[in-house]
Amino acid sequence: MAELTYRCPLQCTYCANPVELARYRAELDTAQWLRVLDQARALGVLQLHLTGGEPLLRPDLAQLVAHARTLGLYTNLVTSGVPLAAGRAGELAEAGLDHVQLSLQDTDPNRAAAVAGLAAHDRKLAAARQFTAAGLPLTVNAVLHRGNLPRLGALADQAVALGADRVELAHVQYYGWAWRNRAHLAPDTEQVRQAERDVAAARRRHGGRIEIVHVAADLHGGTVKPCMNGWGREQLAVAPNGDVLPCLAAAGLPGLTPPNAVTDGLAASWHDSPAFNRFRGTDWMSEPCRSCALRELDHGGCRCQAYQFTGDPAVTDPACRLSPHHHLVTAPAPAGSAAPVPRRFHRTPGE
Repeated sequence: MAELTYRCPLQCTYCANPVELARYRAELDTAQWLRVLDQARALGVLQLHLTGGEPLLRPDLAQLVAHARTLGLYTNLVTSGVPLAAGRAGELAEAGLDHVQLSLQDTDPNRAAAVAGLAAHDRKLAAARQFTAAGLPLTVNAVLHRGNLPRLGALADQAVALGADRVELAHVQYYGWAWRNRAHLAPDTEQVRQAERDVAAARRRHGGRIEIVHVAADLHGGTVKPCMNGWGREQLAVAPNGDVLPCLAAAGLPGLTPPNAVTDGLAASWHDSPAFNRFRGTDWMSEPCRSCALRELDHGGCRCQAYQFTGDPAVTDPACRLSPHHHLVTAPAPAGSAAPVPRRFHRTPGE
């Protein structure tokens, strides 16, 4: 996952980007990103997700895509679609882009604008049409939360109408700005159960015309997701400043000093850094994970989620019903601010 920039025209209240965005103001330049891609392929990476923030804000995006194609990497662009200029989808397709994941906040333009902080819904629909016209496979991604769950079925219908090949209906994950706004985003149990019924209905309604992926609300299920398919097992993320992380949210963990792709290199970061070795395997686990038959399947759950709820990243993910901290995820979210806090990339004076 190459997080090319944390700049973004949207201010989504559920954004998973770090809250302290100013730390990432300095971005790798084109030449540095090209070297990172070379290192990634040498390490054995096969899939590249170009994300952010908003990766379309990088003028060198097509150049990065073209270089990834020469390396044999499968490339996926994760975008809001808002800054997509006329003809740019064709440029990216020509450069070798393999797939696009486009976000939709809602099917109601006014509600979408309230979440995104910008009236962008029509521009998103236009971007979807430009991507499909360029022959690019399209996934529509909708982050599900209390405000848009009643229109889950309509979101699936919208994806079909846009000609998408796939729609991902993913319950919000509480990292970054989403954690700060959890009290305003978290659905109740009945909403989660209704969402399951609505997904089933959408699958019946659309048959095989589109793949409908439902990322369940793990805080309501009693079992944990195998986050990243295990810490430092299959995936890595490079932040805009070159920091290398086992997952997108790991920078927020205490005592974790991320290696850097420029100064340390990807291979050393992956194999040797304390950050990547901290939660590999099972030796770090305490009970109930240590003796659990599922420890090689769910890897103890999410380290970042464990830290968010308990202050300790080494305990069992409290989403698990066996966790002694499970009550923390079943209790109502603390009230927090009176209104959702929008994601903002604050600029310093003179910028």
